[in-house]
Amino acid sequence: MTKQSNLNRREIMAAGAKTSLALALPTILPATTFGYATSSSPNEQIQLGVIGFGRRCKYVLTEILKLNDVRCRVVADVQASRRDEAKKFVDTAYGGTDCEVVRDFREVLARQDIDAVFIATGDRWHAPVAMMAAEAGKDVYCEKPCGLTIEYCQQLDEVMRKKGRIFQAGTQRRTVNHYQQAVQIAREGKLGRLTKLVASVYTPGHNNNWLPAEPTPDRNVVDWNMWLGPAPWRPYNKDYVAGNWRGQWDFDSGARLLDWGVHTMDLCQMANQSDHTVPVEYLPKANSIECRYADGLLLEIDFLQDPFGQRTGWIQSNGTCPVRFIGEKGWVETGDGGEVHLALDGKPTEVTSDGKPARGADVVNHIRNFFDCVKTRKPAAANSTVMRRSHVACHAAALSWILQRPLKLDPTTESFIDDDEANRLKTRPQRSDWGGAIPMAFP
Repeated sequence: MTKQSNLNRREIMAAGAKTSLALALPTILPATTFGYATSSSPNEQIQLGVIGFGRRCKYVLTEILKLNDVRCRVVADVQASRRDEAKKFVDTAYGGTDCEVVRDFREVLARQDIDAVFIATGDRWHAPVAMMAAEAGKDVYCEKPCGLTIEYCQQLDEVMRKKGRIFQAGTQRRTVNHYQQAVQIAREGKLGRLTKLVASVYTPGHNNNWLPAEPTPDRNVVDWNMWLGPAPWRPYNKDYVAGNWRGQWDFDSGARLLDWGVHTMDLCQMANQSDHTVPVEYLPKANSIECRYADGLLLEIDFLQDPFGQRTGWIQSNGTCPVRFIGEKGWVETGDGGEVHLALDGKPTEVTSDGKPARGADVVNHIRNFFDCVKTRKPAAANSTVMRRSHVACHAAALSWILQRPLKLDPTTESFIDDDEANRLKTRPQRSDWGGAIPMAFP
């Protein structure tokens, strides 16, 4: 492969710049700067880069690696142990040795032979990496929650639409068959006029305490500065990088309400045909948050005290992440267990039950939809605007719980009415000095 640039190392490293985004993001240099040829057409085979390799990534990537029209070429992770695991994982699936691994995700974005990226980092990185990927001309499948704040979700949608990129949020329940069946029952009028939607979530909570400081590893073992990324600085502790960042305010989304809420509220939005808007009122209760749309329809966020055990008020066999849609003529309920329960005129009827547990976690339809849309350029099922609405609604509900007071949201501007404190919490202070020049890892 021949080099196509006369830029020297100093000139390339000086070329980084800030974008117009709220977070200062170094410019991604064209891949031709590093000598890469143009990519093959996505209609032939989609060339994929993966950013962040952990348990969730492995689950989704297992299904991606089965697709004949997609090829995973490179995986980026800040931990050497995960880079080693990722290479073995991909190479074993393909029966080869071609998968590359890198520490800095920007090396993936700089490659013009990469058509799309799968982002499975921690929450703090989702929106910044996704926006940088769009700026670099990549389509994006991004795990949820896609934005740490309301402002991030807004910016992410705007960048994706401006750049014309295909985006799929990892809210896969939107494309799982039995959830779609329950949504269809609500939308086609079998329940009569909808009177209430119920979305389940964990009981919210957040933690502002730091773990004890430990010696920071060499960055080639764990790049702690890059792991933190845009999040405020704090001392290294191995438990953070092992996954125990969840629940930490600096790293997590919306007091953990978004962990399930972006799934269950997204399904309620879908059932109510409300992907274009959000509830306008949010009222925290002891074990729930009441949200109301402009037309008065109630969306109740129900806190599951024991989300993986007994779930009071829900059909136990429906499993985790249950939702219920209630109308004047009856109700329908489903969850990850794969059953759909329908009650009309007071007579419960089980619609389907295939006996397969945790079907709500199935990503097969969702990833197929994403890669098909990469080829056709049609919007994906959980595109950036769909993501924006459900995420903004979740964040608004979380802020009402954090502040412990009612909030009113203008659905057009997505700003809180007469509440300066809530509006300040639409964003968070973020670091801009995590980066530096793109490493010169390529010829």
